[in-house]
Amino acid sequence: MSHTLDELMRDSLDHCVKCTICETHCPVAAATPLFPGPKYVGPQAERYRAPGGPSPDHSLDLCSSCGICTQVCPQGVKIAEINSQARAQLKEDHGAPLRDKLIARPTLAGRLGSPVAPIANRSLRVRPLRVAMEKTLKIHRDAPLPAWAGGRFNRWARRNGHKGRPDPARANRTVVYFHGCGVDYYEHETARATMAVLEHQGVEVIVPRQGCCGLPLQSNGLFDDARGYVRRLAGQLAPYARAGHDIVSSSTSCGLMLKREAREILGVDDDDLRAVRERLYDVMEYLDMLHERGELKTDDLEPVDLDVPYHAPCQQRGHGIGTPAMRLMALIPQLRPRQIDATCCGVAGTYGLKREKYDIAMAVGAPVFAGVREGGAELSACDSETCRWWISDATERPSVHPVELLRRSYRLPL
Repeated sequence: MSHTLDELMRDSLDHCVKCTICETHCPVAAATPLFPGPKYVGPQAERYRAPGGPSPDHSLDLCSSCGICTQVCPQGVKIAEINSQARAQLKEDHGAPLRDKLIARPTLAGRLGSPVAPIANRSLRVRPLRVAMEKTLKIHRDAPLPAWAGGRFNRWARRNGHKGRPDPARANRTVVYFHGCGVDYYEHETARATMAVLEHQGVEVIVPRQGCCGLPLQSNGLFDDARGYVRRLAGQLAPYARAGHDIVSSSTSCGLMLKREAREILGVDDDDLRAVRERLYDVMEYLDMLHERGELKTDDLEPVDLDVPYHAPCQQRGHGIGTPAMRLMALIPQLRPRQIDATCCGVAGTYGLKREKYDIAMAVGAPVFAGVREGGAELSACDSETCRWWISDATERPSVHPVELLRRSYRLPL
């Protein structure tokens, strides 16, 4: 941990007044008595931890890293960040299980399954295989795993004319698409909807080669590997940012990693990452910005007659941009968006996949699932891919990125 980051965490720690607001808002503490709460395992326990010393309290591994505690703290204490640092020390002291090392590398699973997508997808529905995975890898037999799309979206996009070199003369009407691993291997439709909506606004979209942001590694306490991933990704995107291109992401969690978490949690703050985060926008944030400037096309939005419950995921709230998806969905004629009054769906990236945490994650997400089912809506909307997979499986109805609803309203082909 860098000296600068250590000072940042310690300075915020001293502001904790033990008001317990973080405790009352913590979805995990509400779902299980095994987790004593973010204040206890964070600011309170941190005062007794020597820098680089052991973290003996294993209950902090039940923290899902949703970040709600940091968001609600009236004193600005970096509670979630302190907890993440302590968990990394715990994994360093006791070792991370093989399961965590595997599920924290989505590109590995993507590359293995994509060439044989039909067979791989069918195999995940074979109950004895899932039971065997639970016993050996400790991945819960009922946890939803995404279906491989077959091939990589990045390669498809580049083959179809979306690669390009930075050109400052075209920066105002060209954006760089940072799609994330979930889109690259599993959700090609979300990526194509994102590109279609952006291009409909007269924006050229460049899709450079790009790797994983390292967020799953960070969430599983594997900080050294996560730092390597995020530095490589920032190096891939930085030339475009320096040329004046905005970078737009359809993965709100991966976007937050580059915007804030790599610096605040991992201590990565090099020139490449600084250049990237200064030009980085969530796709709904970017489209909302176009609308505020009067540049978003709204005259050709066609009716979409749907009730759509919307869940703003934890990582999206971490951007501090409000809910641009709700504002944009309200522009669609006959669409009736309704924001669900619940905090977290429970999956927290890879958290809900784990055998010992699956039931906790389901309990955390129960209010979100109830909000989706309320009124019998055909589908729901959510900005995070892992949350969409989790919500869709729990509610037995599809969950889509809000940009997909804009695509439908514009009547744009995929």
